[in-house]
Amino acid sequence: MSLMISISGIRGIVGETLTPELVARYAAAFGVYCRRHRHDAPTVVIGRDGRISGHILAEAVASGLQATGMHVRDLGICPTPTVQIAVEHEGAGGGISITASHNPIQWNGLKFIGASGMFLDAMENRELLDIAGQPIAYAPWNTLGQRTDDHSWLRKHIDAVLGLEYLDVRSIRARKFRVVLDCINAAGGTIMPALLKELGCTVTDVNCDVSGIFSHTPEPVPENLAELAALVDLNEADLGIAVDPDVDRLVLITERGEPFGEEYTIASAVRFVLGKEEARQTGKRGAPHTVVVNLSTTRAVDDIAERYGARVIRTPVGEINVAKRMSELGSVIGGEGSGGIILPAVHLGRDAVVGIGLLLQLLTDSGVPLSELKAELPQYSIAKGKIDVGTRSPQRVIDAFQQRLEGTGTISTEDGLKIDFPEHWVHLRRSNTEPIIRVIAEAKTDDRARALVNEFSEKITASIART
Repeated sequence: MSLMISISGIRGIVGETLTPELVARYAAAFGVYCRRHRHDAPTVVIGRDGRISGHILAEAVASGLQATGMHVRDLGICPTPTVQIAVEHEGAGGGISITASHNPIQWNGLKFIGASGMFLDAMENRELLDIAGQPIAYAPWNTLGQRTDDHSWLRKHIDAVLGLEYLDVRSIRARKFRVVLDCINAAGGTIMPALLKELGCTVTDVNCDVSGIFSHTPEPVPENLAELAALVDLNEADLGIAVDPDVDRLVLITERGEPFGEEYTIASAVRFVLGKEEARQTGKRGAPHTVVVNLSTTRAVDDIAERYGARVIRTPVGEINVAKRMSELGSVIGGEGSGGIILPAVHLGRDAVVGIGLLLQLLTDSGVPLSELKAELPQYSIAKGKIDVGTRSPQRVIDAFQQRLEGTGTISTEDGLKIDFPEHWVHLRRSNTEPIIRVIAEAKTDDRARALVNEFSEKITASIART
């Protein structure tokens, strides 16, 4: 298994492809990068998602940074979005989140955050990799960086959510939601229970001990959330909440113990924010709002945006691609269909902490249970698959398949290969985080979406066999 290097940072298996030596070198390279771009901000903010390996890697990260003369502000175990917020508001030169996101426990990695609080984009990542591949100029003994702990940002993150204009905290508290919460024993356990309790919720927490020992496969998808679904039913809760280890993805379970659908996290947030903006602008004229999502996000977003006269812009998959476009367009809401909500009113990054504030307010305003809220949204089904291409280049496999492709759909090659048909779409792309090709399809029914995934997976497999 090789080290995964992409727009999402670096990830590898601890002790195999991801070692303290390698981590320290990339951290030192990032210190050089930050000094090159922000001479006036010699501080880097770091945080980690709670994995067992995180403490050791945090030491390596801090050492690499300090060795280049950068000061380190260590937030400890905290969500990745908390690190992003701290970078932006501290005026830091950048940040590093030590996390492998939804990857299994044996993995860890680094996400690199620029001075803007957003992740490095493709060009910036290339510059960082170039620095890492060259001899690094380390600081002499008398200009080494200093390291300080700062545990204040969890509270500041919560306050940023509670202070949103969109939220009426008193009305949410009055609903007294009963919630079952699964934080996979990672960084969510540091912040999510506290936020929910401040919002008046009765919380049954499961897997919130921040031990770093994952209780199940960490990706928050239905097949990994059976325990959460059962507890929602057992406790007669209003909803279940799951987050991934670094708390940038939000997934819900309805009061019936059924998956709400990770795609409907962003669809619901878009509905809520556009509704609030429409109410605010009643009787006023202005340019239509824009919503930015990636190419693999549900068409439900387009249907909802159309109701409010808003435009939908699509980008390649990857948080930074969405966030940059949102920044350019001044978008009010955006995100990714994996459960990632981006609300610029707090910061330009996916954030489950922000997401739960918006979703609880939407539930409060609607007065209906979560299952009915979903029934009111445009109905689509997304199916996903993976293809292991062995030692072959995933992108070359996709390119070869495109050359043999026959059909009437509209083709986009902005991110892999997406084929849009009137009633459905299929997206084939190499993963940013795993050595595979992802196959995503959306249609009006579960059966049709799964059939499309199977059909295109078979076609790609056949294409590989012919090469």
